[in-house]
Amino acid sequence: MNRIKVMINGVPGKVASSILLNAQKDSRFEVLPWSLTGPEIAETVYPIHGMNIHLLKPDRRAQVIDSIKKEHGMFISIDYTHPSAIHENVDFYCSRDLPFVMGTTGGNREQLHATVEKSRIPAVIAPNMIKQIVGFQAMVEYAAKTFPNLFKGYSLELHESHQKGKADTSGTAKAMVRYFNELGIPFSNEEIIQERDPEVQKNRWGIPEEYLSGHAWHTYSLTSADQTVNFVFKHNVNGREIYSEGTFDAVVFLSKKIKNGEHGRVFTMIDVLKG
Repeated sequence: MNRIKVMINGVPGKVASSILLNAQKDSRFEVLPWSLTGPEIAETVYPIHGMNIHLLKPDRRAQVIDSIKKEHGMFISIDYTHPSAIHENVDFYCSRDLPFVMGTTGGNREQLHATVEKSRIPAVIAPNMIKQIVGFQAMVEYAAKTFPNLFKGYSLELHESHQKGKADTSGTAKAMVRYFNELGIPFSNEEIIQERDPEVQKNRWGIPEEYLSGHAWHTYSLTSADQTVNFVFKHNVNGREIYSEGTFDAVVFLSKKIKNGEHGRVFTMIDVLKG
């Protein structure tokens, strides 16, 4: 069985490093010893599990990527970088014909899709790589399309908590807002209540201390106009291990699409689950 070659970008970030460590242990993948990183990163090499990952800053990545492609052939990039770099990275992947799986949140999603659709590569772009949460989102989306305005007259409170270092509002929360809008609840992304204070997370939310540096807790509370009915949906994730499973499924899915000649197309995690 030929292993799928992957380059995991975003090291030494915590999510990228966690996924890299898990990929090293997975017999389906061959991890290439390079990673695209930000200009602010001081290190040039990141040792992990007996492997030295060479960190490529924006000013030298084009030349090095071309030599990597020449030596290793086709590989899939896994992107868990910073939201501020998302458009620059997608432009780079498309200009260098690098198919990719992107779990990084943020950016203008329509613009990202348009960039890929004009390119010669396929990609998986998703604000959440956790399969079970993606399935939950699909259920809410089905309800929104099948029973529009089902919750008309209800109000929504949306609370999300992530580790202190998360720079943007949860992409999953933003996606859920769209579905609740279709279900008849007027609500904007600006109304999402986000928490990044570890003390509040520990003492008020009850998040275990060992997961304050890596978690994703979401609560969606829907209340009728007369306050007599309340629906609460909740998904709490501690740690980062669960992201690897969905990401790796997306890589295997994308590898099959590449072999089938797909190009200029963006797939979602719903596509991955169905596939």
